Amino acid sequence: MAEKYNTREERRKQGQTQKMGQNKGPKKPTNMLKRIFLILVTFGIIGLVAGGAAMAYFISDAPELDDKLLKDPVTSKILDENGKLLAEIGKENRDYVNYEDIPDLVEEAFLATEDSRFYEHHGVDFLRLGSAVIANVKNGFGSEGASTLTQQVIKRSYLTPDKTIKRKVQEMWLSIQLERKYTKEEIFEMYVNKIFFANRANGILTASQTYYGKDLNELKLNEAAMLVGLPQSPSRYDPYKYPERAKERRDIVLHLMNKHGYITETEMKNAQSIDITEGLQEIDKSQIDTTAYDAFIDLVIEEVGDMGDYNVFTDGLEIQTTIDKDAQEYVYNMLNSDEIINYPSKDLQAGVTLLDTETGEIKAVGGGRNTTVKRGWNYATDAKRSPGSTIKPILDYGPAVEYLNWSTYHQIKDEEYTYSNGTPLKNASGRHYGTVTTREALARSLNIPALKTLQAVGLDRARDFATDLGIPFDKEITESAALGGGKDVSTLELAGAYSSFGNNGIYNEPHSVKKIVLRDKTTIKNKTESKPVMKDSTAFIVTDMLKSVMKEPYGTGRLANIPSLPVAGKTGSTNFTPEQRAANNIPSSGVKDSWMAGYTTNYTVAVWAGYDNASGEKMEYLGESSQRIPKFIFKNLMEHMAQSKETKDFDQPDSVVKVGVIKGSNPAVKANEYTPSSKVTYEYYVKGHEPTQVTTEYEKIDVPGINASYNQESNEINLSWSYPKGNGNTQFEVKMSVDGGAQSVLKKSKDTSLTIPNPTPGSKYTFSVVALVDNQQSDPASTSVKIPAEAVVPEDTEDEKIEDPAEGENPEQETPAEGEEDKQDEDKNNNGENGNNDKNDNNGNNDKNDNNGNNGNNDNNGNGNNGNNGNGNGNNTDDGNGNNGEDVEGGDDTTDPGTVEEEKPVETPDPDPNPDPDPNQDTE
Repeated sequence: MAEKYNTREERRKQGQTQKMGQNKGPKKPTNMLKRIFLILVTFGIIGLVAGGAAMAYFISDAPELDDKLLKDPVTSKILDENGKLLAEIGKENRDYVNYEDIPDLVEEAFLATEDSRFYEHHGVDFLRLGSAVIANVKNGFGSEGASTLTQQVIKRSYLTPDKTIKRKVQEMWLSIQLERKYTKEEIFEMYVNKIFFANRANGILTASQTYYGKDLNELKLNEAAMLVGLPQSPSRYDPYKYPERAKERRDIVLHLMNKHGYITETEMKNAQSIDITEGLQEIDKSQIDTTAYDAFIDLVIEEVGDMGDYNVFTDGLEIQTTIDKDAQEYVYNMLNSDEIINYPSKDLQAGVTLLDTETGEIKAVGGGRNTTVKRGWNYATDAKRSPGSTIKPILDYGPAVEYLNWSTYHQIKDEEYTYSNGTPLKNASGRHYGTVTTREALARSLNIPALKTLQAVGLDRARDFATDLGIPFDKEITESAALGGGKDVSTLELAGAYSSFGNNGIYNEPHSVKKIVLRDKTTIKNKTESKPVMKDSTAFIVTDMLKSVMKEPYGTGRLANIPSLPVAGKTGSTNFTPEQRAANNIPSSGVKDSWMAGYTTNYTVAVWAGYDNASGEKMEYLGESSQRIPKFIFKNLMEHMAQSKETKDFDQPDSVVKVGVIKGSNPAVKANEYTPSSKVTYEYYVKGHEPTQVTTEYEKIDVPGINASYNQESNEINLSWSYPKGNGNTQFEVKMSVDGGAQSVLKKSKDTSLTIPNPTPGSKYTFSVVALVDNQQSDPASTSVKIPAEAVVPEDTEDEKIEDPAEGENPEQETPAEGEEDKQDEDKNNNGENGNNDKNDNNGNNDKNDNNGNNGNNDNNGNGNNGNNGNGNGNNTDDGNGNNGEDVEGGDDTTDPGTVEEEKPVETPDPDPNPDPDPNQDTE
């Protein structure tokens, strides 16, 4: 090597001599040339002086050499979202190796790869530096480095890894000082013990034991080359996660070893032909978890490595994270105890991701249940499964609104259908629902409308839309992707995609690190991706449909709904193949995976539950009860987070309009002001794409003619009204108020008169009558009667006495007309304490809307046995415990095994059911 170096040095000097000789030509005696020369010399001197001054300034600010920092790792501090200490890491998993114990094979691999002239330079390799300067001038500063092993020791011990002029000048200066103080062997020893090799391996000896279970002298050529290739980017070349990248990097190391004469070409090719995974052992996972934060810290360690050449185990970093400690502790407790969720088995696993909807900050992760290792398998980020029907907003309906301007009312026919290749497809329920809106199709999670929607959008546009939301497809998608086929996702990826809908169409890359503060107090902010991925109209319309998933009676997610919160969400599940069912005795209702994903304006949550089902072992499945666990996790977590932060509803953007549409109209017809409310559904449209046709079916109906008079002799008010177009179906609602008080309903019947006995002297009675014709309501007709203050009350006679009413009777109410259905007692403002028949009485025993009755057996909201919303022991309530709740995912196997489908909502009988459902068809 020394001979080669002298030869290159001689050639360099000869070249310089030749250039000097070429410059000795005849001088041109012109003043202009002299002036140019003098100017250049002047600028050169100024540049040298300025450069020297700058270098002197940079050097004066450089830290002093410290033996402890050179040889010992520095602990890093991880802080929570409020800047408080969460954990300290970096004191473990490092085995030191002395120089004399480093085999020649390992040293040669490092020298060939990192610094081939290490034993020839004095800390800085000016030859490499020159070529790097040229590359930086051509391609921009920092495009190519020329750091020696000595410089890398300095950088990892004292300085930041940023490619700045100041840092490079200080690095060069300290490297020269280091070479004066220590031998080459000592510096090499510092280097190989300091560098990071991923998977918590610090130093070459630890890396050898971590990856191959060997001491350094036992490593083979291909193994040593793989390890030496790691430090350039440990996370990127991790052989467990990225074997193709690791092999490419290892082969480069082998090529360099051959180039510099350490191995022959045959040895290089033989080593390059060996599979990268050969000899790799499983990562040691013996260290027991001790805190609720370990799963989150795993993310931080990985993310710090992705941000640059930083090592949390050695670099003494201060890492500001996004973690919400309270949320993380709640998630950990929810997964690892039965205090909140009752799990059927210790083997059932779950992964949870909680994001800030607006920023993409990761607030908590549930890495798994009953975990026993640090830095083990993380079910929130590492476990990727088919998303089932949770993909439908992302791949089907989102693109349809974005590219086709579909509304929540867009009509799709649910009918017998097949994939383009002729393979039949069925809904989870095995039924067809005829023409449905996109809102209902998504809320019911119907498969056939989902496929039709994907086909209308086009596979390429759907794939691009999903990719923008952080769910990239590696290859062309097929039609089965409409139901979740062809792409496995993690809860982290799914939460990131869903948060875009809740954030007005802005995607923020999920991240756990806000910034890093280096030992010299330099702050490195985490530059995460943030970009608009859809129109705000798309985000709002999809969100409103996902609200129906949670709130409508036919919605598959209503067990996860929180009535007090504006929340949107989607469920999903996947199935087994027919062969798997048969081999493992899995019933038709059992499913492989269950999902729940959704969001509010504050938080986004994605949950997965299932079993590992290792190859060769009997497969476990989620039964009907277990399938609901993701919904319960979602609901409990969302409720917990809402306790400390107000949850606002989603704002309707100007690009969206709300339109009243005649139910069932196709194409959509707008309701007019006279359309009965029972005939109208309100739906959202992209502005400019709303329906223009207005119904002519409904017209304004006539107002009744009304007359009221006071009869002093009988001391009663006689009220009558007429209607010009009355028919047998016309009814009239009569209301009364006294002295400007609240109105009360007196009567609702077909009669056209009413008598009010014994009015209060001096009071003013006001009446209004409304005509009800074919579900239409007229404007009210009103009139008033003033009762004289000195009204004459007829004296009682023996034959005609006015008696006090019997208990329970109302003297102001008439006996209902024949055929009337108890309509006369609908006074909404009666607050009598014992009004047994008062519909709105707060204390009445038979009160239909009683909020306080403790024993009202027919109370819909009280604590009675049949209460629908009470807090008591209502036996028939939909109380979230699954007794009378929704029918969920499951069923037999589809033609696309493992990619289906959705829960079966509670629904009314189909007027056109499928009499012979395919027994091999998946159901949700």
